[in-house]
Amino acid sequence: MTPDDLRGTWLPPERAFVVQFYADTGFDTAHMAGRVEHVVSGQVGHFHSLATLLSFISCVLIEGETADTTKV
Repeated sequence: MTPDDLRGTWLPPERAFVVQFYADTGFDTAHMAGRVEHVVSGQVGHFHSLATLLSFISCVLIEGETADTTKV
């Protein structure tokens, strides 16, 4: 199996996000702030910590998995 064959399995578009950091965000996790967008749904969130960024991503992914199971 080639890397191209695995791309659909390992990098599904439903799990793609764009993360933008504000200009004053440093490289430490003490002050991490910006905007995050889920590529497929267009849902947008703003975060002010690594925890809130990860929370947004988790919520969107869980919503997507729940929606997929109800489409049967």
